[in-house]
Amino acid sequence: MKRVLLLLLVTALAGCGGDDDKGGGNAQQSECDVQGDAQLAELEEGKTYRLLFQTNKGAFTIELDRESAPCTSASFVSLTEKGFFNGIKFHRIVPGFVIQGGDPTGKGSGGPGYSTVDVPPDDARYTKGVVAMAKTPTEPAGTAGSQFFVVTAEDSGLPAEYAVLGKVVDGLDVVEKIGKLGGPDERPTEPVEIETVKVETA
Repeated sequence: MKRVLLLLLVTALAGCGGDDDKGGGNAQQSECDVQGDAQLAELEEGKTYRLLFQTNKGAFTIELDRESAPCTSASFVSLTEKGFFNGIKFHRIVPGFVIQGGDPTGKGSGGPGYSTVDVPPDDARYTKGVVAMAKTPTEPAGTAGSQFFVVTAEDSGLPAEYAVLGKVVDGLDVVEKIGKLGGPDERPTEPVEIETVKVETA
C-alpha cells in the first residue's frame, strides 16, 4: 500500500519550474540556483525564522531549516511577506501520509512562476512533522516552487529528493487533524484554507 502511495505522491507532487534566466535580485539570490524571475528575502544571520500558519482548522508553526535549504527558506519568507499563501487551500490530503498546499490554482500544478534548488542531504528523512517542498518527477532533486507538504506519517519512506523547508514545532495536533480530512481520491473532504501566514524571528 505504501508503495502505491509513494508512486501517487511522486506523480502528484508538483513544484513550479521556469525559464533559464536568472532573476535579478539581492546578494543571497546570486548564490542560489533560481530559475525564473524571483526576489528572495535577505535572511539575517544568526536568527531563527518561524512561519505561523493560521488555518480555518487551527494554527501551526514551522521552524525553517536554513542550513539544509537556505534558498528555499529565503523564497518562502519572500512569498509569505507578499501574502502569497493567504487564502490558498490544502488541495491534497492523504491520511497517514501527507497534507499538501501552496498551489494558488488549487489543482496541484500551480506555483509562483519560478523555482529554487536546495539539494537535500543523502540522509534526509521525511518523518512526522517534517515540511518539504513538492516537485515533479522530472525536476532535479531539491527543486522548489511554492507547493509544500507536511508529513503526517511516522516515516513516509520518501527518497531524499525534496528540499527540506523545516519542521512543525507547534500545533502538530492541528496538522494531524487536517491530515484526517482526505478522501479516497486524496482530495479534502471539506475545505482546509490557509487564512494567513506570518514570519516570526528570534
